[in-house]
Amino acid sequence: MSTSYGQPTNAVYGFLNILNKIIKRDSPLFMAACFDVSRDTFRSKKFAEYKLQRPPMPDDLKSQIPIIKEIILAYGIKIIEKEGFEADDIIATLSRKAKKESIPVTIVSSDKDILQLVDDNTEVFSPYKDSGVSYNKETVVEKYGVKAEQITDIIALMGDSVDNIPGVPGVGEKTASELIKEFGSLKNLLLNIENIKKEKIKQSIASNIDTLKLNMELVLLVNDVDLEFDQQDLKIKEPDYKKLFEIFKRLEFRKMLENLPVPADEKPKQEVAQINKNRLEGSLKNIEELYLLGDNLESLVFSNGRECFRLENIDNAMKVALADPKIKKIGHDLKKIKVFLAREDIVLEGLYFDTMIAAYLVNPSRGGYELGDIVLDYLGEMFSLDSKDYALALEYIVKLKPVLEKLLKERELGDLFNNIEMPLSQVLAEMEIKGIKIDTQVLKELGSELEKRLIELIGRIYDLSGTQFNINSPKQLREILFEKLKLPVVKKSKTGPSTDEEVLRKLSEVHELPKDLLEYRQLTKLKTTYVDALPQLIDPKTGRIHTSFNQTVTETGRLSSSNPNLQNLPIKTDIGARIRQAVVAKDKHSYLLACDYSQIELRILAHISQDEALLAAFRDDQDVHKATAALIFGVEEKEVTDQMREVAKRVNFGIVYGLTSYGLSKDLKVPVDQAQAFIDAYFARYPKVKEYIDTEIKKAQDNGFVTTILGRRRYIPEINNKNLGIRQFAQRQAVNTPIQGSASDLIKLAMIDINKQLKEKKLKSSMLIQVHDELVFDVPAAELTVLTALVKESMENVLKLSVPIKVTIKFGKNWLET
Repeated sequence: MSTSYGQPTNAVYGFLNILNKIIKRDSPLFMAACFDVSRDTFRSKKFAEYKLQRPPMPDDLKSQIPIIKEIILAYGIKIIEKEGFEADDIIATLSRKAKKESIPVTIVSSDKDILQLVDDNTEVFSPYKDSGVSYNKETVVEKYGVKAEQITDIIALMGDSVDNIPGVPGVGEKTASELIKEFGSLKNLLLNIENIKKEKIKQSIASNIDTLKLNMELVLLVNDVDLEFDQQDLKIKEPDYKKLFEIFKRLEFRKMLENLPVPADEKPKQEVAQINKNRLEGSLKNIEELYLLGDNLESLVFSNGRECFRLENIDNAMKVALADPKIKKIGHDLKKIKVFLAREDIVLEGLYFDTMIAAYLVNPSRGGYELGDIVLDYLGEMFSLDSKDYALALEYIVKLKPVLEKLLKERELGDLFNNIEMPLSQVLAEMEIKGIKIDTQVLKELGSELEKRLIELIGRIYDLSGTQFNINSPKQLREILFEKLKLPVVKKSKTGPSTDEEVLRKLSEVHELPKDLLEYRQLTKLKTTYVDALPQLIDPKTGRIHTSFNQTVTETGRLSSSNPNLQNLPIKTDIGARIRQAVVAKDKHSYLLACDYSQIELRILAHISQDEALLAAFRDDQDVHKATAALIFGVEEKEVTDQMREVAKRVNFGIVYGLTSYGLSKDLKVPVDQAQAFIDAYFARYPKVKEYIDTEIKKAQDNGFVTTILGRRRYIPEINNKNLGIRQFAQRQAVNTPIQGSASDLIKLAMIDINKQLKEKKLKSSMLIQVHDELVFDVPAAELTVLTALVKESMENVLKLSVPIKVTIKFGKNWLET
């Protein structure tokens, strides 16, 4: 857990949860948070090795301690610490003082040695398990078999590895507990060593009397620390909600922010004028910018930047204004507004400034771009559209626009915003409005086939496992695989042995059942996600499905799709292919045209790295995988086998994704050193690719971000993380983003250009689908030749690289045929 700018927050978040749990549980009047100041205490002076083996506090945690203290003070809680003493000594002192005043005490800690303070006035609450565990005098005896004041005697005998306190050899918790129960105390035990029954234990204790006396001094908490404060100082004050708001905002704690009380007078309710016809025409006269927001026609509100208004009916004057591309439209998620207006036969043109898209470009690493998130980030105010206060929301959009414009300019993202992302939102809206035709008969037949296959599979699974069970239950599946069939445990999860896809693939090498389980899962997912779901998504009004193309989801700039997700449709499986068969052209006189960039990411890698060998391979129109194989295996191209080419292909594409020798070894099923040899050979033949990788990682380390060819930024705060795994993952992102992001920018440019030409040439063809490097069009037969030429020209030349860009174009009556 960390913020988008790399500040770790896991400890702060955990602390806050515990603090809120305590406040909710006890509603305390008095409270103190006690801290250690340093390791230099009276105990370390008595025993130099005290806590010596403990590693230094990790940097990730160290950076969070000041934030935790800041939060405690904002909650109105007193912080107490004193040089030379541990927090536990301060707690002991506070407990004694409170007892004198007859104030009951709850100590919040999971440390065992703190239990020594439990008495009639003091309980210990360990907050970590579910609702937590409370210890009073009775429960301490129940749990440990000794009284609270005897806990220190047990620790002195058995030692404490956490604090580096040496115990008596041969004495563990059970023996220590038995000895203290028998002799009453450690002091009495040392006076009666000769009465210890077990000879070995007797000798061990006799040999460690000095150690035991020192241990007692170390584990016994000091309850008379000289603390300067008045009892009333510990009374909890009214929390500083403004300060907490600022801290939680900085830490990106959305839920915590939502739970903060916001004074009613800080959010005045905005009045929305119901505009009559005369006033409307006056409001729209000579207007240059029109702000708009809403989830549907009924909730739609408008603003000219000065006043906010709502219309009972969208009359002709407003329809003209909405359709006028010269009037700049400003809002949040304008694409969504354009789509729902189109369903009401209202045209929206002139999409000019979308606060959602602007915020996405400024920071593509956020979890979401709801208006409330952006208002919080850039205006520092709490707001949620759940309130349905669209007038206030529109006022925030008016305020956000100049703030985001300034940031786009400062980060050199203006061109990307104005020339790619905003025009693209118009294109995507039109694609969503158009929709995709589905042949339900194909899906119906496929559904019947899948049903039969699944029944057969279930029967086989029951036969192979020797019993009937719930195949979808991980718990029951674990019992079958690892208890009944005694298959090896590959990896563990929190709930027991894992049964994920990777595990089942490994286990399928030694047993048939995991293979059938994999097929069952895959077919079930395809059936529920696509075969059964697609017909349900057909709009009865249009007879088509209308997927959503999401512009603000991925950090690299790639589009995603949802409801349905067309990008997760497996193309290599027979079932996945059959689902594509159900995506059809609009009528018998039309075709689907599928246009796919060929090896675009490798071509971009050649362009960015300027590696001579890679550039030459593409310029000479070589089979780049064969050329790479010849180089890394040191053979002539004509001697390259299919197996060699496959290795080279995986290395070629792997390099783009920050390939590691471990990853390649798993992929190729070869030893790690052999995989590393392939990578080394690759870099020896393509040295500038290695140079590019090192340069991008260095850029990310120095600047905190990397950019695409057209300047799209991705911030990578974890690039300097102390954790090797996190750092390496960030390095792979730094290498891949400029390549994948540039490929995304390229296809977006092509989509904008093609859409423009379709309109200029008044063609009936339409763009339907974008899946990564592929565009799919619905084309009347009469336009097939002209559109093929138009699309090829645009996709291959809209952005010039140092190598030729190639597009593969195929057509058919359905998506499978292409």
